[in-house]
Amino acid sequence: MKNNFMRMMVITALLLYSFAAHGEQPGIRWEQLRPEDRQVLKPFDEKWDSLPLERQQALQRGAERWRQMPVAERQDARERFKRWRELPPEQREQLKERFKEFRRLPPEEQERIRERFAWFRNLPPEKRKELRERWQSLPPEERSSIRENWKSMTPDEKRAVRDKLQQRRSGENNPGPR
Repeated sequence: MKNNFMRMMVITALLLYSFAAHGEQPGIRWEQLRPEDRQVLKPFDEKWDSLPLERQQALQRGAERWRQMPVAERQDARERFKRWRELPPEQREQLKERFKEFRRLPPEEQERIRERFAWFRNLPPEKRKELRERWQSLPPEERSSIRENWKSMTPDEKRAVRDKLQQRRSGENNPGPR
């Protein structure tokens, strides 16, 4: 009885050591993926086994989303990825940082930004161009000052500024979300 107990303890210790040495959870084997997912994830096939489980799961979810996307959305995604790859590394890093900042915002603020972006995107191209030119025509110090002032405002102060801008836009017959 004592020998069996010791044997079980040794086997348990070896198993625990084995899992600790190779990660707490075994990964997803390449062969376990659906053939369609393997096709989408082909660039990862040689390094798949060395990826952490969380990364494998994220890639697998991405492949699933890709398969469910309509063809037109896939083409749009390919185009966006192509433009992303063509960006200089510094600009990609800047965009990654801005995205991280966005993700740290409260959900209400993220939603407001999404709405505002959708509003901007739905403007006629000439109006978008005009707004961009107006912003870019400001001296860099003024743009920087505006950004800093905005960051230091309380939510109520920001709301008051938005309301004031909204009133101006209404006067110009150019409504937009707040």
